[in-house]
Amino acid sequence: MEPLHERIYAMVRRISPGKVTTYGRIAELVGGCTARMVGYAMAALKHNAVPDVPWQRVINAQGKISLHGDGFGNAMQRALLEEEGVQFDADGRVDFAVYGWPGPDAPY
Repeated sequence: MEPLHERIYAMVRRISPGKVTTYGRIAELVGGCTARMVGYAMAALKHNAVPDVPWQRVINAQGKISLHGDGFGNAMQRALLEEEGVQFDADGRVDFAVYGWPGPDAPY
């Protein structure tokens, strides 16, 4: 597995249950990559057995679930987040003020 993907996965593992963050925020925290690269790393989880990465907690900057090629992943991601208590508004957005992950150094 690519070292960059491992760094991304390590950061995503730090997101608390019931919280979300963006592809761009993960890229910023990891450094040396873009939001798109984080998206590619999350998509690669389908093909690599890395079961402990909570990929569902990474969403787009609009607070929405990004479209997945098969469409199935969208419903699964939403269901997983809802199981953690994350709520979506009528437009399918998550309120970052309520559910946003404050980052790896924030006190809990």
